[in-house]
Amino acid sequence: MTGSTPAPFTADDYRARMGGAARDAADAGLAGLLVAPGPDMVWLTGYTPTAVTERLTVLVLAPGRDPVLVVPTLEAPDAETATGASALTLRDWTDGKDPYAVTAALLDDRGRFGISDNTWAMHLLGLQRTLPDSSYASLTDALPMLRAVKDAAELELLAAAGAAADATFEEIRKVTFAGRRESDVGHDLADLLRRFGHSQVDFTIVGSGPNGANPHHEVGDRVIQHGDMVVLDFGGLKDGYGSDTTRTVHVGEPTEEERTVHDVVRAAQEAGFRAVRPGVACQEVDRAARAVITDAGYGEYFIHRTGHGIGVTTHEPPYMIEGEEQPLVPGMCFSVEPGIYLPGRFGVRIEDIVTVTADGGRRLNDTTREMVIVD
Repeated sequence: MTGSTPAPFTADDYRARMGGAARDAADAGLAGLLVAPGPDMVWLTGYTPTAVTERLTVLVLAPGRDPVLVVPTLEAPDAETATGASALTLRDWTDGKDPYAVTAALLDDRGRFGISDNTWAMHLLGLQRTLPDSSYASLTDALPMLRAVKDAAELELLAAAGAAADATFEEIRKVTFAGRRESDVGHDLADLLRRFGHSQVDFTIVGSGPNGANPHHEVGDRVIQHGDMVVLDFGGLKDGYGSDTTRTVHVGEPTEEERTVHDVVRAAQEAGFRAVRPGVACQEVDRAARAVITDAGYGEYFIHRTGHGIGVTTHEPPYMIEGEEQPLVPGMCFSVEPGIYLPGRFGVRIEDIVTVTADGGRRLNDTTREMVIVD
């Protein structure tokens, strides 16, 4: 692996993100945003609590006001070390005091707020109890595009994560499959992802033979056999940004039918990629890929959406699915991953991460999409 890691994000980067999020909230008719520990907080502030507990930690963003991070007193020293800390005000609370009262003092008591999806129910209920006239909307519903459009540094990080996943595939295709358990190959994938720079492995799907017909099979104790089709889907986080790629390999020579199904999926993946350009609705990517599979007679066996966004998490908006009319914007990154799943027999999926450019799309995965034969 070559290439340098982009410069770390700065306090100014996080200040700009928080300011933009507050403006987006106002545009959406919200009085502000309440962000719990998780990917949104990491993206907005660079802060990850060492442990997420029952003690309330929440970032409060409101139009025209400075950002405030409400934290337990015992966690304030860690919060102060976050890169984005200098771009916000810390408001700490001690055990025995009411953290909801501390937070409520920062809020419009009749406001409607966007709240991050992973907020604990006890915290949302505590805020509602303290501010009975307030109301809340999930950030996924209220601001689905909050993190969707990546800047140049984020794109570089996503490209590096994609290259690491590609290097993993180039190595895994060299190992012996036949006679080994799916879990053995899964361990190989995880080790390779870490070798190529991943700090976190989110999934290693190894679906051999009939297990490949389950899109989220992950790994099991089935022994891979000569003649199996094997779906390999793997990814995680490298330098804080995600990878996710799928290639389907075959142990020994495939049958004519297996080659045909693989060719259909490859053509569908290409069609989905070719549909990517600014201004096109997300659903058009799904329609383009799905039409190829349907026209080939396998429509009922394509049982999931064509893609999902990726960034500081491996699954996030936008989603490439019928009914999603959000237009594509340069800087969006998402998977294009059609598949065919024949129950009890085998499955095929091919997946690349794609970013929208000024005039089309660019793949962040470059390994071959042709049928790969393994031992």
